[in-house]
Amino acid sequence: MDPYDIHMGGNERAGVAWLLRAKEDPSDEAIPIALGYVGYIVLCNVSLNINTVGFYQIMKIAIAPTVVVMEFFMFNKLPSKLMICSVVVVCVGITAATVTDRVAISNMWGLVVGVAATLVTALYQIWAGSKQRELQANSSQLLQAYTPHAVWLLGILVPIFEPIGWTDPGPNTLLGYQYTYEAVGAIVLSAILGILVSLSTFLVIGATSSLTYNIVGHLKTVIILTGGVMMFGDSMPLKRFMGICVAMMGIFWYTHLLMVQQPAAPPVIKSISPMNNQSKDKEGRDGSA
Repeated sequence: MDPYDIHMGGNERAGVAWLLRAKEDPSDEAIPIALGYVGYIVLCNVSLNINTVGFYQIMKIAIAPTVVVMEFFMFNKLPSKLMICSVVVVCVGITAATVTDRVAISNMWGLVVGVAATLVTALYQIWAGSKQRELQANSSQLLQAYTPHAVWLLGILVPIFEPIGWTDPGPNTLLGYQYTYEAVGAIVLSAILGILVSLSTFLVIGATSSLTYNIVGHLKTVIILTGGVMMFGDSMPLKRFMGICVAMMGIFWYTHLLMVQQPAAPPVIKSISPMNNQSKDKEGRDGSA
């Protein structure tokens, strides 16, 4: 059984839990998000299989600037010049820290799939925020709305891209694989983590923006690289160290600009009722007497 099917089934069950308040809204409105989700999952996996790791990482890093460009054309929304500069600094730092092998395009098909994966992923992230506002739904409601569509879409695509083993159930096929307790446990764990990732995606994008979600993702990459050195003794070449430093400078810069641009809270005006005014006037007269 494919982990993505278990993951999407878990999403459906999560809709019954306390974190979801059912919203009566046609689920057909969530079909674009389901298409975007399935598209980015399939295209990213295909891109990783046919392209070099370096090219795949470059395409993943390019999602943030792609979000900026697509939001401009879709909603005429453009961050400030300083914020765009901070995003560029983050992307440059992450590129230096993560791209370690030769960036090469294997063939034209690999280039097409890599670019398509970047565009579809950016579109999915943008829809994750815009559909929440359009449908007036929270993250868990939207998650439940698109889950049924994603389930049947993945059900159609899994036999196409995964070796099922209908005629020859070998050990590398879904039907011929020997499912041990460890393997089933790993599949269930990955499905649970997939549910949390999907929910956190909608939560972060709904509370902030698609661009901020990408910056948070780059911060996660920095934490993973640093944690690997501190916990597992991974090497830290000078190029990676400098890349992490540049990325953190960009992340702090972006965070500062984001906090400065947020509108200040309006002052709280304490209301004074006429009864209070009469009581104060009476106290004043008694004191003067």
